[in-house]
Amino acid sequence: MVTVRVEGLRARYGRKLALNGIDLRMGTGIHGLLGPNGAGKTTLMRTLATVVRPSEGSVELLGHDTAEQEGRKRARRRLGYLPQTFGYYPGFTVTEFVEYMAWLKEMPKDRVPEAVERAIERVGLTDRAGSKLKKLSGGMLRRTGIAQAIVNDPELLLLDEPTAGLDPEQRVEFRELLRDVGSTSTVIVSTHLVEDVAVACNEVTLFDGGKLIFRGTPSELAELATSGAADVPSGDTTLERGYTAALRGSRERTGA
Repeated sequence: MVTVRVEGLRARYGRKLALNGIDLRMGTGIHGLLGPNGAGKTTLMRTLATVVRPSEGSVELLGHDTAEQEGRKRARRRLGYLPQTFGYYPGFTVTEFVEYMAWLKEMPKDRVPEAVERAIERVGLTDRAGSKLKKLSGGMLRRTGIAQAIVNDPELLLLDEPTAGLDPEQRVEFRELLRDVGSTSTVIVSTHLVEDVAVACNEVTLFDGGKLIFRGTPSELAELATSGAADVPSGDTTLERGYTAALRGSRERTGA
């Protein structure tokens, strides 16, 4: 099943054309979005989360046309979203915040207590469920953000830089969570960390300058590092070198 269907997408960030003619299809699994700063990743995530309206083109999520108000409303009930930075009330406890987000997602009241408890447990914050958000470390706040994103068992999960602030052990646990959710849902992860994509993602989509320049598996991206390039691209791993090779090749073709 195609969960995300994007055609001819153009979106602006101020006067800048942040996304330029994107066509995209995504289904069940874990999809990694890579690209340098300003590539358009966050704009795409905000568009898929129905926070930003596209300038041109169409976006269909879970069979709903997001150009229509009712379509956006129905899609929002079935998706989870963690932005790069999220707002919260510092005086809320972890439980209160996740409960509040469940209410915003219009979850049935009888489902909320169990769903909140399970979401908090899945991100390893059960022992801090009663702590106020203002008392949490940056990593704990990030895990609270992940908890609110998964509380409704979303069919489409959008995570923008989810591992920022997490220590190595927490990142390993997060990847296990991704695999669990991605077995039945569509998970899209925007990240600067190539190693997260290498370990967790089934598919990689690479953006540069608002355009989609590569789509394939992590191993296919890694193969670009040795696909006849005259210069060996920089990077500590084969996947990082493939990432660099893809960017260089795209810029050489466009003269950027």
